[in-house]
Amino acid sequence: MPTTSKPRSGSMQFWPRKRSKRAYARIKNPNMPKEAKPGAFAGYKVGMTQISFIDNKKTSQTKGTEISWPVTIIECPPLKVMGIKFYKDTYEGKLASTQVFTQKQDKEVKRKTKIAKKTGSIEKIKPEDFDELRLIVHTNPKQVGIAKKKPEICEVSVGGSKEEKLAFAKEKLGQDINFSDVFEEGAQLTTHVITKGKGYQGPVKRFGIGLTSHKSEKTKRGPGSLGGWKAQGHFMYRIAFAGKMGYHQRTEYNKQLLKISENTEEINAKGGFKKYGLVKNPYILIKGSIGGPAKRLVMLTESKRPSKKIPAESPNIENISIKSQQGK
Repeated sequence: MPTTSKPRSGSMQFWPRKRSKRAYARIKNPNMPKEAKPGAFAGYKVGMTQISFIDNKKTSQTKGTEISWPVTIIECPPLKVMGIKFYKDTYEGKLASTQVFTQKQDKEVKRKTKIAKKTGSIEKIKPEDFDELRLIVHTNPKQVGIAKKKPEICEVSVGGSKEEKLAFAKEKLGQDINFSDVFEEGAQLTTHVITKGKGYQGPVKRFGIGLTSHKSEKTKRGPGSLGGWKAQGHFMYRIAFAGKMGYHQRTEYNKQLLKISENTEEINAKGGFKKYGLVKNPYILIKGSIGGPAKRLVMLTESKRPSKKIPAESPNIENISIKSQQGK
């Protein structure tokens, strides 16, 4: 059979394929909860395992039998509220007007940023002084066994009316927020992650183009004869060429939250998880895989368009595999 030409492949949905500016994702358009509580949370990806349970879905072909699901483990130590940021609506969009910080900051925060000694007072802020309120929170990587002290700092939106937002922010300023205060088991989440970096890769791996003939005069793993692709005097940006691959921000919708627990003994694999170690803090189980390598921060928000096919209740887990992942 003749060799077919395939000089172009790969999705143009994400273009340009640039590397992310930082190692944790930015939540650009969060789903605001109706009640006064944070709209997002962050945790560190541990790895994957599998669970088994009795399938009770009425329309399932495996109803009444024990089935297995792959799950991702995310360790979720508490987030510390270090400040509050207020925004005003203008013709240029939302602009920051005031920010307030707690006086007692963790010493690890100095590794990340500098906090001004004189900031605004939260007692002087009134609901009519702002249009949106966000919590400035930082993670606690020192509580996780990943040999890291510098925290990540991000902004988290708060639901409810402006009066409820302000009252909630005053109560939580300088306090910890737990994962169970934000989400419940069975909820559908949206994950915001930075994928695993793969360095400089060729067009075959980067875009999936076909190999040229082994009798080709030049490269075998290049786009080949481009023909009309260079009729305008230069190569079009759509041509599959080599470049940086991975380390991109990606969003996945409707990931089912199966379990929230603080009992680490039932999840820790023998010898610890590969490239991570042991889980020491409250953790969650999410069905399926999530982008990014181990130890990377995963941002979690409530799903904007939850799927009707996913049941509202999480299955009754009978067993969680703790088989050694060290090849023993």
